Amino acid sequence: MQTVLYARVSTADQTLEHQRTQAERAGYAFDVVVADHGVSGVSTKLRDRAEGRRLFDMLRRGDVLVVRWVDRLGRNYTDVTETLREFMNRGVVVRTIINGMEFDGATTDPMKCAIRDSMIAFLAAMAQAHAEATKDAQRAGIDHAKGRQTAYRGRKPSFTQAQYDLVQEMLAAGRGVSDIGKSTGLSRQTIYRLRDNPAGAERALESWR
Repeated sequence: MQTVLYARVSTADQTLEHQRTQAERAGYAFDVVVADHGVSGVSTKLRDRAEGRRLFDMLRRGDVLVVRWVDRLGRNYTDVTETLREFMNRGVVVRTIINGMEFDGATTDPMKCAIRDSMIAFLAAMAQAHAEATKDAQRAGIDHAKGRQTAYRGRKPSFTQAQYDLVQEMLAAGRGVSDIGKSTGLSRQTIYRLRDNPAGAERALESWR
């Protein structure tokens, strides 16, 4: 049996040593350290990475695989869930440094299996969602730098400027919400929103002009 640390970094500002240091501080000692440098977890499956392939070749029943978090294995939902299932089916225990989670295929209790599988699905989905959000933010930054950024306007208002003005006038006159709704054709919910956050409503109108 052996304990293996798998580390992956995809950018120049990340370091493999940092992941190893984190693991050692968490109390782990390793027989082998396997690391991929400059490899994306979104576009490149674990099997397709030079060092990632080593894991599939070397891991056996009773081995322990340690990763900083599941996103080191990948940032694609299907890839991560399939990878974890294969390792567990082999009898490999997968542990994460962050949150100290453990995924063990030896579990036979149906409820524990359901909780484990649900957690795997959740963490894999989180890894992909985080990667997509980061990609969107990077794209927005690039667009902004190129002068092509279009400001996010939010949802289009369900009211016009004329309706907004009329609502504010009727509220100032002490008219009731039902009366205002009949006069403007707006829902009670919209009227309450215009009453409680007039500045926000103004900004929404301005962004859509």
